[in-house]
Amino acid sequence: MFVQVIQGQVIDAGQAHAAMERWMEELAPEAFGWLGTTAGVTADGRFIAQARFESADSARRNSESPAQDKWWHEFSSLLTGDAGFRDTEDVSLGLIGDPDTAGFVQILRGRATDPDRVRTLMSNDLSAWASFRPDLIGTVLSLFDDGAFSSAIYFTSEIEAREAERLEPPAELKATVDELNTLDAEPPEFFDLDAPWLYSPTST
Repeated sequence: MFVQVIQGQVIDAGQAHAAMERWMEELAPEAFGWLGTTAGVTADGRFIAQARFESADSARRNSESPAQDKWWHEFSSLLTGDAGFRDTEDVSLGLIGDPDTAGFVQILRGRATDPDRVRTLMSNDLSAWASFRPDLIGTVLSLFDDGAFSSAIYFTSEIEAREAERLEPPAELKATVDELNTLDAEPPEFFDLDAPWLYSPTST
């Protein structure tokens, strides 16, 4: 799997959402190898999108489409500055349910001192997490060559996620969380999407 993460500051969240809806209607049916996109705008206007493709080649073919180029030119006019792009094929899925049903998504972007260990910890104990946190639907972890990461975490709703995060986890899960925190090379940036835009080929 290949993931491209796009980040920027939007002028108008409603216009940005409308542009994404146009992409779904007009371009998604012809998007070669596209697997889905998680996107949204935070309360302070930060836009983030995580697009998933079968491979880097399929993503490249899509980006070279004249229709895609035209759409991006129009979308980028809604940003206050340049967009940031990060690409990777180092992607790990930790799915308990269907991410497209999420009512709340939190995306963390940061840098890890030991990306391999982060990958291992994020893929462990899925059944235990499912029992302890029924609000947790799954995760998509993207690791980049320089140790940076982007982790999309899918929840049933923000209310249920906020209530559940106050619970004390069992010892084995707490140990995992504590170790993950020690692997942060810098404080992560949080993108809370309380109205996430979730797209997949089945939505077309």
